[in-house]
Amino acid sequence: MRQTGFPRADVENDFLRARRRQVLSRLAHRLRREPDDVNLILPFDDVVAALGRRGERFLGLHTLSLDSIVGTVDSSRDFDRRFRPTSSRVRERWERLALAQRRGESVPPIDVYRIGGLHFVRDGHHRVSIAIATGQQTIEAYVTEVLTTVPARGIRHRGDLLVRSYELLFRARVPLTAQAYAKLTVRDPWGYAELGEAVEAWGFRCMQNAGTFLDRAEVARRWYAEEYTPVVRMVREAQLIGDGTDAEAYLRVSRERYRLMRTHEWSDEVIRRLRDDGHGH
Repeated sequence: MRQTGFPRADVENDFLRARRRQVLSRLAHRLRREPDDVNLILPFDDVVAALGRRGERFLGLHTLSLDSIVGTVDSSRDFDRRFRPTSSRVRERWERLALAQRRGESVPPIDVYRIGGLHFVRDGHHRVSIAIATGQQTIEAYVTEVLTTVPARGIRHRGDLLVRSYELLFRARVPLTAQAYAKLTVRDPWGYAELGEAVEAWGFRCMQNAGTFLDRAEVARRWYAEEYTPVVRMVREAQLIGDGTDAEAYLRVSRERYRLMRTHEWSDEVIRRLRDDGHGH
Protein backbone atom coordinates (compact mmCIF):
# COMPACT_ATOMS: atom_id res chain seq x y z
CA MET A 1 0.00 0.00 0.00
CA ARG A 2 1.58 3.26 -1.13
CA GLN A 3 1.68 6.14 1.37
CA THR A 4 2.17 9.82 0.52
CA GLY A 5 0.89 11.18 3.81
CA PHE A 6 -2.31 12.33 2.13
CA PRO A 7 -4.86 9.45 2.43
CA ARG A 8 -7.40 10.95 0.04
CA ALA A 9 -4.76 11.42 -2.67
CA ASP A 10 -3.50 7.88 -2.01
CA VAL A 11 -6.88 6.26 -2.57
CA GLU A 12 -7.48 8.32 -5.70
CA ASN A 13 -4.15 7.10 -7.05
CA ASP A 14 -4.98 3.50 -6.08
CA PHE A 15 -8.24 3.64 -8.00
CA LEU A 16 -6.69 5.21 -11.10
CA ARG A 17 -3.91 2.62 -11.01
CA ALA A 18 -6.44 -0.22 -10.81
CA ARG A 19 -8.41 1.25 -13.74
CA ARG A 20 -5.22 1.61 -15.79
CA ARG A 21 -4.28 -2.02 -15.13
CA GLN A 22 -7.73 -3.15 -16.23
CA VAL A 23 -7.47 -1.24 -19.51
CA LEU A 24 -3.94 -2.53 -20.18
CA SER A 25 -4.99 -6.10 -19.38
CA ARG A 26 -7.91 -5.88 -21.81
CA LEU A 27 -5.59 -4.50 -24.50
CA ALA A 28 -3.05 -7.28 -23.90
CA HIS A 29 -5.73 -9.96 -24.25
CA ARG A 30 -6.86 -8.39 -27.53
CA LEU A 31 -3.30 -8.18 -28.90
CA ARG A 32 -2.75 -11.85 -27.98
CA ARG A 33 -6.06 -12.66 -29.71
CA GLU A 34 -7.32 -14.53 -26.67
CA PRO A 35 -11.06 -15.33 -26.30
CA ASP A 36 -13.18 -12.35 -25.28
CA ASP A 37 -14.34 -14.08 -22.11
CA VAL A 38 -10.87 -14.74 -20.64
CA ASN A 39 -10.88 -11.54 -18.61
CA LEU A 40 -14.58 -11.50 -17.71
CA ILE A 41 -15.64 -12.24 -14.17
CA LEU A 42 -17.30 -15.65 -13.77
CA PRO A 43 -21.07 -15.46 -13.10
CA PHE A 44 -22.09 -17.66 -10.17
CA ASP A 45 -25.51 -18.60 -11.59
CA ASP A 46 -24.01 -19.76 -14.90
CA VAL A 47 -21.39 -21.85 -13.11
CA VAL A 48 -24.00 -23.52 -10.91
CA ALA A 49 -26.25 -24.17 -13.92
CA ALA A 50 -23.36 -25.81 -15.78
CA LEU A 51 -22.32 -27.99 -12.83
CA GLY A 52 -25.71 -28.84 -11.32
CA ARG A 53 -26.57 -27.86 -7.74
CA ARG A 54 -26.92 -30.61 -5.12
CA GLY A 55 -27.06 -28.48 -1.98
CA GLU A 56 -25.08 -26.12 0.20
CA ARG A 57 -23.62 -25.80 3.70
CA PHE A 58 -22.33 -22.86 5.74
CA LEU A 59 -18.64 -23.24 6.65
CA GLY A 60 -18.17 -20.12 8.77
CA LEU A 61 -15.32 -17.62 8.76
CA HIS A 62 -12.19 -18.42 6.72
CA THR A 63 -9.10 -16.67 5.43
CA LEU A 64 -9.11 -16.89 1.63
CA SER A 65 -6.43 -16.38 -0.96
CA LEU A 66 -7.53 -13.49 -3.16
CA ASP A 67 -6.42 -15.50 -6.20
CA SER A 68 -9.23 -17.99 -5.48
CA ILE A 69 -11.93 -15.30 -5.83
CA VAL A 70 -12.92 -15.45 -9.50
CA GLY A 71 -16.64 -14.72 -9.70
CA THR A 72 -19.69 -12.94 -8.45
CA VAL A 73 -23.35 -13.43 -7.65
CA ASP A 74 -23.98 -9.89 -8.91
CA SER A 75 -25.15 -9.61 -12.52
CA SER A 76 -23.41 -6.26 -13.09
CA ARG A 77 -20.05 -6.01 -14.80
CA ASP A 78 -18.39 -3.37 -12.62
CA PHE A 79 -15.25 -5.50 -12.16
CA ASP A 80 -13.17 -7.82 -14.34
CA ARG A 81 -11.84 -11.26 -13.45
CA ARG A 82 -9.15 -9.74 -11.20
CA PHE A 83 -11.70 -7.36 -9.62
CA ARG A 84 -10.24 -4.31 -11.32
CA PRO A 85 -12.92 -1.63 -11.94
CA THR A 86 -14.19 -1.72 -15.53
CA SER A 87 -15.41 1.89 -15.43
CA SER A 88 -15.48 4.95 -13.17
CA ARG A 89 -19.03 4.16 -12.08
CA VAL A 90 -17.84 2.53 -8.84
CA ARG A 91 -15.20 5.15 -8.10
CA GLU A 92 -17.01 7.11 -5.37
CA ARG A 93 -17.83 4.09 -3.22
CA TRP A 94 -14.47 2.42 -3.95
CA GLU A 95 -12.52 5.47 -2.76
CA ARG A 96 -14.78 5.98 0.27
CA LEU A 97 -14.19 2.41 1.49
CA ALA A 98 -10.48 2.57 0.70
CA LEU A 99 -10.16 5.83 2.61
CA ALA A 100 -11.91 4.33 5.64
CA GLN A 101 -9.45 1.42 5.60
CA ARG A 102 -6.45 3.75 5.39
CA ARG A 103 -7.77 5.61 8.42
CA GLY A 104 -7.82 2.39 10.40
CA GLU A 105 -11.53 1.69 10.45
CA SER A 106 -12.46 -2.00 10.84
CA VAL A 107 -13.46 -3.86 7.69
CA PRO A 108 -16.12 -6.59 8.03
CA PRO A 109 -15.49 -9.95 6.34
CA ILE A 110 -16.85 -10.41 2.84
CA ASP A 111 -19.46 -13.07 2.06
CA VAL A 112 -18.76 -15.72 -0.60
CA TYR A 113 -19.98 -18.96 -2.13
CA ARG A 114 -17.40 -21.72 -2.58
CA ILE A 115 -17.55 -24.16 -5.52
CA GLY A 116 -14.61 -26.53 -5.47
CA GLY A 117 -11.60 -24.29 -4.99
CA LEU A 118 -13.30 -21.24 -6.52
CA HIS A 119 -15.02 -18.41 -4.64
CA PHE A 120 -17.85 -16.14 -5.78
CA VAL A 121 -18.61 -12.87 -4.01
CA ARG A 122 -22.08 -12.37 -2.56
CA ASP A 123 -21.19 -9.21 -0.66
CA GLY A 124 -17.92 -7.29 -0.67
CA HIS A 125 -16.93 -6.68 -4.31
CA HIS A 126 -15.37 -3.29 -3.54
CA ARG A 127 -13.46 -4.70 -0.56
CA VAL A 128 -11.99 -7.46 -2.74
CA SER A 129 -11.05 -4.92 -5.42
CA ILE A 130 -9.36 -2.65 -2.86
CA ALA A 131 -7.50 -5.56 -1.26
CA ILE A 132 -6.08 -6.66 -4.61
CA ALA A 133 -5.27 -3.10 -5.68
CA THR A 134 -3.31 -2.47 -2.47
CA GLY A 135 -1.26 -5.66 -2.72
CA GLN A 136 -2.95 -7.86 -0.12
CA GLN A 137 -2.76 -11.64 -0.56
CA THR A 138 -5.67 -12.80 1.62
CA ILE A 139 -9.03 -11.64 2.91
CA GLU A 140 -11.45 -12.73 5.64
CA ALA A 141 -14.73 -14.18 4.39
CA TYR A 142 -17.88 -15.98 5.53
CA VAL A 143 -18.03 -19.06 3.29
CA THR A 144 -21.03 -21.06 2.10
CA GLU A 145 -20.03 -24.16 0.14
CA VAL A 146 -22.20 -25.14 -2.84
CA LEU A 147 -22.17 -28.86 -3.65
CA THR A 148 -22.41 -29.69 -7.37
CA THR A 149 -23.11 -32.73 -9.50
CA VAL A 150 -20.11 -32.12 -11.76
CA PRO A 151 -16.79 -31.23 -10.07
CA ALA A 152 -15.59 -27.64 -10.63
CA ARG A 153 -12.37 -28.66 -12.34
CA GLY A 154 -10.79 -26.97 -15.32
CA ILE A 155 -12.90 -23.80 -15.08
CA ARG A 156 -10.78 -20.78 -15.95
CA HIS A 157 -13.20 -18.65 -17.98
CA ARG A 158 -16.78 -18.67 -19.27
CA GLY A 159 -16.00 -20.81 -22.30
CA ASP A 160 -15.13 -23.73 -20.00
CA LEU A 161 -18.71 -23.80 -18.73
CA LEU A 162 -19.88 -25.29 -22.04
CA VAL A 163 -17.78 -28.41 -21.45
CA ARG A 164 -19.12 -28.77 -17.91
CA SER A 165 -22.75 -28.28 -19.05
CA TYR A 166 -22.37 -31.07 -21.63
CA GLU A 167 -20.80 -33.24 -18.95
CA LEU A 168 -23.81 -32.55 -16.70
CA LEU A 169 -26.18 -33.69 -19.49
CA PHE A 170 -24.05 -36.78 -20.03
CA ARG A 171 -24.32 -37.69 -16.35
CA ALA A 172 -28.10 -37.38 -16.54
CA ARG A 173 -28.17 -39.72 -19.55
CA VAL A 174 -25.56 -42.16 -18.21
CA PRO A 175 -25.79 -42.65 -14.41
CA LEU A 176 -22.51 -44.07 -13.10
CA THR A 177 -20.30 -43.92 -10.01
CA ALA A 178 -18.01 -41.00 -9.25
CA GLN A 179 -15.03 -43.27 -9.89
CA ALA A 180 -16.32 -44.12 -13.36
CA TYR A 181 -17.05 -40.47 -14.23
CA ALA A 182 -13.48 -39.56 -13.28
CA LYS A 183 -12.28 -41.83 -16.09
CA LEU A 184 -14.76 -40.55 -18.68
CA THR A 185 -13.32 -37.16 -19.58
CA VAL A 186 -13.16 -35.40 -22.94
CA ARG A 187 -11.90 -31.97 -23.92
CA ASP A 188 -14.40 -31.17 -26.67
CA PRO A 189 -17.91 -30.46 -25.30
CA TRP A 190 -19.48 -32.42 -28.17
CA GLY A 191 -17.51 -35.47 -27.02
CA TYR A 192 -19.86 -35.89 -24.06
CA ALA A 193 -22.88 -35.82 -26.37
CA GLU A 194 -21.23 -38.36 -28.67
CA LEU A 195 -20.32 -40.56 -25.71
CA GLY A 196 -23.90 -40.42 -24.42
CA GLU A 197 -25.23 -41.47 -27.84
CA ALA A 198 -22.71 -44.33 -27.95
CA VAL A 199 -23.93 -45.63 -24.58
CA GLU A 200 -27.59 -45.41 -25.60
CA ALA A 201 -26.93 -47.13 -28.94
CA TRP A 202 -25.03 -49.90 -27.17
CA GLY A 203 -27.89 -50.28 -24.69
CA PHE A 204 -30.46 -50.51 -27.50
CA ARG A 205 -28.49 -53.32 -29.21
CA CYS A 206 -28.06 -55.04 -25.84
CA MET A 207 -31.82 -54.97 -25.19
CA GLN A 208 -32.53 -56.27 -28.70
CA ASN A 209 -30.18 -59.20 -28.22
CA ALA A 210 -31.52 -60.03 -24.75
CA GLY A 211 -35.17 -59.39 -25.62
CA THR A 212 -35.72 -57.44 -22.41
CA PHE A 213 -35.89 -53.83 -21.20
CA LEU A 214 -33.01 -52.28 -19.27
CA ASP A 215 -33.25 -48.94 -17.47
CA ARG A 216 -30.61 -46.21 -17.86
CA ALA A 217 -28.72 -47.21 -14.74
CA GLU A 218 -28.43 -50.84 -15.83
CA VAL A 219 -27.43 -49.89 -19.38
CA ALA A 220 -24.77 -47.53 -18.05
CA ARG A 221 -23.41 -50.08 -15.59
CA ARG A 222 -23.20 -52.86 -18.18
CA TRP A 223 -21.77 -50.58 -20.89
CA TYR A 224 -18.99 -49.43 -18.58
CA ALA A 225 -18.16 -52.98 -17.41
CA GLU A 226 -18.74 -54.95 -20.63
CA GLU A 227 -17.89 -52.44 -23.36
CA TYR A 228 -15.89 -49.41 -22.26
CA THR A 229 -13.45 -50.96 -19.76
CA PRO A 230 -12.40 -53.99 -21.87
CA VAL A 231 -12.22 -51.91 -25.06
CA VAL A 232 -9.95 -49.31 -23.44
CA ARG A 233 -7.79 -52.15 -22.16
CA MET A 234 -7.50 -53.60 -25.68
CA VAL A 235 -6.83 -50.19 -27.18
CA ARG A 236 -4.05 -49.59 -24.65
CA GLU A 237 -2.48 -52.98 -25.40
CA ALA A 238 -2.64 -52.17 -29.12
CA GLN A 239 -1.03 -48.75 -28.45
CA LEU A 240 -3.94 -46.90 -30.01
CA ILE A 241 -4.62 -44.46 -27.14
CA GLY A 242 -2.76 -41.53 -28.71
CA ASP A 243 -2.36 -38.17 -26.98
CA GLY A 244 -5.94 -37.79 -25.68
CA THR A 245 -7.91 -39.28 -22.81
CA ASP A 246 -9.14 -42.87 -22.61
CA ALA A 247 -12.67 -41.75 -23.45
CA GLU A 248 -11.46 -39.84 -26.51
CA ALA A 249 -9.51 -42.90 -27.66
CA TYR A 250 -12.61 -45.06 -27.17
CA LEU A 251 -14.71 -42.72 -29.32
CA ARG A 252 -12.03 -42.47 -32.01
CA VAL A 253 -11.49 -46.20 -32.43
CA SER A 254 -15.23 -46.84 -32.21
CA ARG A 255 -15.80 -44.50 -35.16
CA GLU A 256 -12.95 -46.09 -37.10
CA ARG A 257 -14.14 -49.60 -36.27
CA TYR A 258 -17.53 -48.90 -37.82
CA ARG A 259 -16.03 -47.09 -40.82
CA LEU A 260 -13.69 -49.98 -41.62
CA MET A 261 -15.81 -52.99 -40.71
CA ARG A 262 -19.42 -51.73 -40.49
CA THR A 263 -19.75 -53.56 -37.21
CA HIS A 264 -20.26 -52.66 -33.56
CA GLU A 265 -18.49 -55.81 -32.39
CA TRP A 266 -14.98 -56.03 -31.01
CA SER A 267 -12.49 -58.80 -31.85
CA ASP A 268 -8.75 -59.35 -32.35
CA GLU A 269 -9.31 -58.89 -36.09
CA VAL A 270 -10.97 -55.52 -35.51
CA ILE A 271 -8.07 -54.36 -33.34
CA ARG A 272 -5.52 -55.64 -35.89
CA ARG A 273 -7.16 -53.74 -38.74
CA LEU A 274 -7.49 -50.59 -36.67
CA ARG A 275 -3.79 -50.74 -35.77
CA ASP A 276 -2.75 -51.47 -39.34
CA ASP A 277 -4.93 -48.68 -40.71
CA GLY A 278 -3.47 -46.23 -38.18
CA HIS A 279 0.10 -47.18 -39.10
CA GLY A 280 -0.78 -46.82 -42.76
CA HIS A 281 -1.53 -43.11 -42.16
